[in-house]
Amino acid sequence: MKVVLIVLDSVGIGEAPDAAAYGDTGCATLQHVAEAVGGLELPIFRRLGLGNIPTLHPGIPPIPGVPPTRQPLASFGAMQEVSEGKDTITGHWEICGLETIPGFHQFPKAFPAFPKALTDALERETGRPVIGNKAASGTAIIEECGAEHLRSGAWIAYTSADSVMQIAAHMDVVPLDELYRGCEAARRLCDPLKVGRVIARPFAGRPGAFERTQERRDFAFAPAEPLITERLAEAGIPVRAVGKIEDIVAHRGIAESLHSGSTAESQKAVEQLLHREGDAFIFANFIDFDMLYGHRRDPAGYAAALRQTDAWLASFLPRLGDDDLLILTADHGNDPTFAGSDHTREQVPLLAFRPNRHGKSLGIRRGFYDIAQSVAAEFGLPPLPRGAAFIEPRKKP
Repeated sequence: MKVVLIVLDSVGIGEAPDAAAYGDTGCATLQHVAEAVGGLELPIFRRLGLGNIPTLHPGIPPIPGVPPTRQPLASFGAMQEVSEGKDTITGHWEICGLETIPGFHQFPKAFPAFPKALTDALERETGRPVIGNKAASGTAIIEECGAEHLRSGAWIAYTSADSVMQIAAHMDVVPLDELYRGCEAARRLCDPLKVGRVIARPFAGRPGAFERTQERRDFAFAPAEPLITERLAEAGIPVRAVGKIEDIVAHRGIAESLHSGSTAESQKAVEQLLHREGDAFIFANFIDFDMLYGHRRDPAGYAAALRQTDAWLASFLPRLGDDDLLILTADHGNDPTFAGSDHTREQVPLLAFRPNRHGKSLGIRRGFYDIAQSVAAEFGLPPLPRGAAFIEPRKKP
């Protein structure tokens, strides 16, 4: 038996009830992407029941081009985040069973974003100065500071609306292993502030044509409680991570990781892991929606990524065995039509598919951790501290 959990990074489905507190009133990633391209054609997502989710609550707008279907193949619902924040770590950790209250530390957007004590310590430990030091789009600040970085070898450090310190370096100037060591030092220095992530952002190219490469690495704050990945590992269930999952869960409970820098690579990895012998939990993140199109405010690219994943699902679903379970969800929103370039506080879709079974309504769930509770139930683990399972485990013979 395999349980496959795929996080469609940033594919939100409408503003959360507390969106106003985050300045996100009116955001709706899926709906606004669909509107921007004149309607989405996602036949597999529609058959699974994606278009049925807006029927569950008047606060979730319909998705143009993805209407409800009479008999969805998957059980369908939406989830509202309980934790404070709208970042990757907070969303994934809640999916894994944790609640983050209070949220992670946020750096100010104005220069200087990082405390002088932090940048001074980083410069001492690494021997490289820090430039940038403000909230910015990653691609924009690399263009802004890239030429100076090539001359001086200084770290390009920047933040965003997330709890994050990002460190960019050109691969011809700073070797990857040195960049990773620098981020490990920044991770230690950021721990007392409770910063969610330090991210290594290697790039290549010349001024005017810089490009970020796929050797990104995330260095997460250590969770204070066991994640579902750890509980499964303790029970002897192999946890196989795809994409950036291993970094997000701070390597907790992971038996094997296929690290990838794109959705297409992650899709191939999920296919590969599905055909391994024995039970397993396959936990994947499809990153392109967020990284390439949400932050860059590209609704057309976002729509194309959705269509590509829909086509991939058409070939993937028939590969699932009768005992397998596929869960599709998201960790936050990133409405590419919204102001700024940051994540948006949204409800997220929930689709749970078993071969040869019709779906049912799962309603509006309070807490992403209902996924962790459901995975625990599926593998016969004791109940977790939070959440309610939304599926009945398949009866064992």
